[in-house]
Amino acid sequence: MTRCGIGYDVHRLAKGRKLILGGVEIAHSHGLEGHSDADVLSHAIADALLGAIGAGDIGQHFPNTDESIRGISSIEILKRVTELLTDKRARVLNVDATLIAETPKITPHVPAMRQKIATAIGTSESNVSVKATTNEKLGPVGRGEGMAAIAIATIEVE
Repeated sequence: MTRCGIGYDVHRLAKGRKLILGGVEIAHSHGLEGHSDADVLSHAIADALLGAIGAGDIGQHFPNTDESIRGISSIEILKRVTELLTDKRARVLNVDATLIAETPKITPHVPAMRQKIATAIGTSESNVSVKATTNEKLGPVGRGEGMAAIAIATIEVE
């Protein structure tokens, strides 16, 4: 059986934090605020994968009230979500994700992001698409107050 899930995430930008997107550290004046490394792209993908297997959302599995996972790498979150897929006898067929941010430029980092995400979810880089767009200076993301991401995942269940 083939199933799909969709994920969305948004985080505020904050000074004094590293900017991690798709598991890649990117030089920028601000990072994303959150309980984990706040990798908005990986979080959207995790939610899409969880949705595809009907397993709730990232907040249920990695709550921001759990101090034992404070600062957790979102690539580690993707690895743990992939273990849940394996338990459900599911495998990733495709992930398509879009990062929404005014700055910095994302395109130079896309190959490294695709590699890190693909490795974490146990699939080929050719099965992972990462794109970026701006919010045309509209709303909080457009004003540079944060970043958002949306993702869809297609999986196959035995």
